[in-house]
Amino acid sequence: MLKNNVKTTHFALLMSFLNFLFFHFPFFSYVFKNVDYKSLNGVFLIISMMIIVLVVNAFIFYLICFLSRYVGKFLLVLFFIISAVAVYFINTYGVLIDKSMIGNILNTNYAESSNFFSIKLIIYIVVFGVLPSVYIIKVKIINETWKRFGITSSLTLLFILTLVFANASNWLWIDKNAKVIGALPMPWSYVANTYLFYKDKFKSNEKEILLPDATIKDNQKSVVVLVIGESARSQNFSLYGYKKNTNPLLSKMANLFHFDATSCATYTTAGVKCILEHTNTDKLYEILPNYLYRNNVEVIWKTTNWGEPPVHINNYQNKETLMPNCKGEGCNYDEILLTGLKDQILASKKNKIFTVLHTSTSHGPTYSKKYPAQFETFKPVCNSVELGNCSQTELINAYDNTIVYTDYILSKVIEDLKQLNEFKSTMIFVSDHGESLGEKNLYMHGVPISIAPKEQYEIPFIVWVSDGSKQVKPNKVLSQNHVFHSVLNFLSIQSPIYDEGMNIFK
Repeated sequence: MLKNNVKTTHFALLMSFLNFLFFHFPFFSYVFKNVDYKSLNGVFLIISMMIIVLVVNAFIFYLICFLSRYVGKFLLVLFFIISAVAVYFINTYGVLIDKSMIGNILNTNYAESSNFFSIKLIIYIVVFGVLPSVYIIKVKIINETWKRFGITSSLTLLFILTLVFANASNWLWIDKNAKVIGALPMPWSYVANTYLFYKDKFKSNEKEILLPDATIKDNQKSVVVLVIGESARSQNFSLYGYKKNTNPLLSKMANLFHFDATSCATYTTAGVKCILEHTNTDKLYEILPNYLYRNNVEVIWKTTNWGEPPVHINNYQNKETLMPNCKGEGCNYDEILLTGLKDQILASKKNKIFTVLHTSTSHGPTYSKKYPAQFETFKPVCNSVELGNCSQTELINAYDNTIVYTDYILSKVIEDLKQLNEFKSTMIFVSDHGESLGEKNLYMHGVPISIAPKEQYEIPFIVWVSDGSKQVKPNKVLSQNHVFHSVLNFLSIQSPIYDEGMNIFK
């Protein structure tokens, strides 16, 4: 029976115990899988980590509540509700709440986040978030004296330090697994990683580093259409040897080439940034559309997605902008990006044109809602946002149908370009990252690139060129940064930043 009047020490211990009970199963599940729990040292490490988690959380909660009961209650309510949501996503999709995942959460939009709504999520929030919060709000905390606070704090810190140094032989294991174990303990995984995200964002919001001026070498009419894929992994493209025919149209196209490629990251913002920059870096260099626009190239950007770096051009069109001029069922899907594409290219008064189509076709968890009904080639499909509730066959069928729809969209882009007889043209399709579909009990994407499975970083890199245009080099494995230099080459843009080794065209 929970008391309505409780001392600060006892309240902090109770909150730490509930926090441990509700939100630390994923953390200790990982520890058990990666520690030899049959050895004496393994048992000691596991018990030590359990004690440290309980004591450290209790100490921090004690410190906050002693200094201000009202602030302490507010933060604890916030922690329990957010932790309930975080653990739901960890348990359901196998995600890690690290810095990159915080970026995904903070950069997502309503349409995307609403896809994750489920009854199970509500149950998590109510049981693990709301119910403890009701008690936290109603309980009366009895404060202790400063003397008692000083003694308790000193003894607790001494105990924590003793336990930490007693595990000195395990520091190497902790350091090796720091990326994962730093992303699982609640609430500090999202507290610390939110701070790190905004710290990095502050640095990245500094003025972009301009690249050296470029010059256009000839007057040949040339157009590049760069299609940025979303969550497309190469292993589910039949062009790459997949046993199901997910590329019925592209497989019949002449002048079509595909290359093995890897992404720089496993989440959209970093993947798109890498596609648009001349090199893989944490710095904010001038991205390709901005660079070309500043150097007198016609640049068009069409998107149903989000997460790109700041784009400084005149012709930027999102779904809302494109909708009034779009007709048919395809307007509710990524076909909307094809609206007016050919006409816009023909209407340009410039000889060099660069167009970006930023798609969202294969983004989970609602794969079955990302394509029109006629593209449901493979059945049955998963219709649940809780991907673990679907069979592997249903989940992969739904995902494969998004690849079939991607195949159709790319073929439509190529058909449009074929009709531009005055232009030499190319289409480049490259995905921002891959996707996990239950392999190793992981779903979707966002695992740190250093430990990510290949499903999350092996991506398609598909190129089509018009008749009489450039040919491609016999490259083996490409990176996303190859896009920048290949576009410069195709449009005959001379620049000091150009790297021939990163160009795919002969």
